[in-house]
Amino acid sequence: MDISILFNPLPDTLYQADYPNNSVGQSTKMYGDKFPDVSGLHIAIIGVPEERGTDNNQGAASGPDEIRKKLFHLRKGNAPYRMADLGNLKPGVDLDETYTRLSEVCRMLLELNVLPLILGATHDLDIGQYRGYEDLEKLINLLAVDAFLDLEDDHRAPANQKHLHKILLHEPNFLVGYTHLAHQLYLVDPQSVAVLEKLSFESHRLGQLRTDLAEMEPVLRHADMLSFDVTAVKSADAPGNANAQPFGLTGEEACQLCWYAGQNEKLSSAGFYEYNPRHDDGQKKTAAVVATMVWYFIEGFYHRKNESNFRSNDFLKYTVSMPVEPEVITFYKSKLTEKWWMEVAVPQTKLYLRNRVVPCSYSDYQTATLGELPERYLQTLAKLS
Repeated sequence: MDISILFNPLPDTLYQADYPNNSVGQSTKMYGDKFPDVSGLHIAIIGVPEERGTDNNQGAASGPDEIRKKLFHLRKGNAPYRMADLGNLKPGVDLDETYTRLSEVCRMLLELNVLPLILGATHDLDIGQYRGYEDLEKLINLLAVDAFLDLEDDHRAPANQKHLHKILLHEPNFLVGYTHLAHQLYLVDPQSVAVLEKLSFESHRLGQLRTDLAEMEPVLRHADMLSFDVTAVKSADAPGNANAQPFGLTGEEACQLCWYAGQNEKLSSAGFYEYNPRHDDGQKKTAAVVATMVWYFIEGFYHRKNESNFRSNDFLKYTVSMPVEPEVITFYKSKLTEKWWMEVAVPQTKLYLRNRVVPCSYSDYQTATLGELPERYLQTLAKLS
C-alpha cells in the first residue's frame, strides 16, 4: 500500500524553515515536495489533526504543527538520526475511518521496524495506534499516562473519554497487559480503578509516581506502546488543554518518563495527545513542553543498549533463597546500564509456559533478600495465573 496518499505535506512554514545547525529539524527528512522513503528509518513522525473525538477541546487539530515548530528548533544529540516527518494524516469521513487510516500506517511502519511517533489531537486516536498491532500476531503491553481513566461506557460520552473501554473490548484481543500512570483519584470513578485491578492491570496514581519517579522506570520498560495525554502535566507547566488540571506531573517529570520510555527496547510506538494551541499562552509554553518530551523520547531511543541476552557476560546473575514458594528468585543486573530484571516462575498448572523475565528495580531485589515476595513478582504471577 502506498501510504503517501493518506497524508498532506507539511506547511511551507515548517518544511522550508531555516533551522539551526545540528537541530532536530535539520536532521529530519520532511514531507514537503516529496514523500520520504520510510525504508531504513528508525522513527517516523505522524501528525493527526483529528478532533471529532472531543466535545470541549476543539482546536486540538492544530496541535501537531505547533509542537513541530518547537521540536524542530531543538538541538539534537550526538546520535545520527534516521528520522522522517511524514506530514499530517488526512482525516477520514468519520472517526472510525481516521482510526483505520492511522492503524494502516502504524501497521506498515511496525512491519518495517520503524517506530511511529504520533502527534495527535485527541486521546481517542490511540485506538488507531493500538489497532496497528492487530495483524502482527503479537501480544502487547499498553502504557498510558493520563490524569483521567478514560473508561466511560456511556454512548453519549465523547470518544476521548471512552477510548480505553473500546481498546479493552476490541476483538481480536491482543492486549496482554495495561498500565496507567499519573491518574488523580478525585478525577476518576473508583469503579474504573476496580475494573483495572480485577483484570490484573496496573495503575499508579500521581502521588505514587512522585514519591520515587525512578521506580517507574521498570514499569515503562515493560511497555510495547506508549499513549501520553498532556492532561497529566499540571496546568502551570502545560496550560494548553481544555481539561488542564492545577495538579499533575511537572514538565521535568514528564520528560523523565519519556526518557525512560525511549530507552525501552520493547517499545515500538508512541503517541502524544490532547495539546490544544487555543488554550496555550502567547509563548506556546505547552507546545514547548510537549516538544521537549518528544525530544527526550527520541534521545532515549538513541541510547538503547539492546539488552536481551541474560546469559551473556553483560549481566550479573543473583539467586535469592526464599522461605516460601518459590524456593528461589533469580535476578539479573546489566553491567552496562545497571538495570535489573527478575525471573518469575510459572504456576504448576501452567508448566507449558516458560518462566517470565520482567523488568524490576534494585528495591525489588532488596525486598527479596528480606524474605518477602516483591509486589512486582506478585503482580506478574497474577497475570500468569
